[in-house]
Amino acid sequence: MLISQVDLGANRIGVAVREGADGQARLVRDAESVYALALEALEAGAGLSAAIASHGFGDTVDLEKAYAEGRLLSPIRHDDPAHLHLTGTGLTHLGSAASRDAMHQKATGAAEETLTDSMKMFRMGLEAGKPAPGAVGVQPEWFYKGNGNAVTAPGKAIVSPPFAEDAGEEPEIAGIYVISPSGKPFRVGFALSNECSDHVMERRNYLYLAHSKLRSASFGPEILVGALPRDIEGTSRILRAGKTVWEKPFLSGEENMSHTIANLEHHHFKYDIFRVPGDIHVHMFGTATLSFADGISVAPGDAFEIEARRFGLPLRNALSVEAGDAGGAVEIGVL
Repeated sequence: MLISQVDLGANRIGVAVREGADGQARLVRDAESVYALALEALEAGAGLSAAIASHGFGDTVDLEKAYAEGRLLSPIRHDDPAHLHLTGTGLTHLGSAASRDAMHQKATGAAEETLTDSMKMFRMGLEAGKPAPGAVGVQPEWFYKGNGNAVTAPGKAIVSPPFAEDAGEEPEIAGIYVISPSGKPFRVGFALSNECSDHVMERRNYLYLAHSKLRSASFGPEILVGALPRDIEGTSRILRAGKTVWEKPFLSGEENMSHTIANLEHHHFKYDIFRVPGDIHVHMFGTATLSFADGISVAPGDAFEIEARRFGLPLRNALSVEAGDAGGAVEIGVL
């Protein structure tokens, strides 16, 4: 099942559901939002599918047309952006170390003491990232991207700050979670995401990684409700003036990863601050594919497109740069 949100006008949100990428989308009757449906499911102690079935379905909706008209919203939102968290993990996919190490300029086949920290962490994942069910494996690289204010809706422009040195795409799968009143994380499903980052800054010094991740991101347009396919093949591309200037397949799912999803989830939600009742989490699971590793430099006006058929509609975003003085200092007042 795929679930999404559509702007119906007059401050109304429509929740659209369809069975598979070829299915006809229908609006869920009297549904305020995907988040509201998730809360209903938690209160009833039932699954999201049961909550949707209890509402029933109304009119059909043309999602492609809504997308073209700019009416597709992020597939889950919180009324208070401070209660939606964008986070992720890196070096989790079998090819991810090659892309990362290419930026950090040390040989991958060298002795342990000369390996980059990236390669060391990648090896840790290969050795202990897939523990037996119920056991805890090695923790991955983890990063924070921001809160709901950093979310860009599908079809809208990802805005890069004026001081950024790069704004490159990262095609990833994100887990979508809502925290129950008791503080237990519940997974709503999975979505395509563009974990846009500043790779030039990161390459300058690995300790700038945290800075490089504080950028806008997008996810959706649809959430795949249910289990994550074990083998996912999608395509990531960059279009310039309507023409493809870079395109490459990306792989995800546990068959292509050095960690299990359960292990990545554990190491995020083991922290009490990420189990606050009512919060939404969009947690990105990493990638092995990015255009920057192939020498591509993106420019304002370029468009990112990330697709994997099982996740429904492609995730499309243009790139823009925020106006402002890149070199000026932030003025701080004194109380």
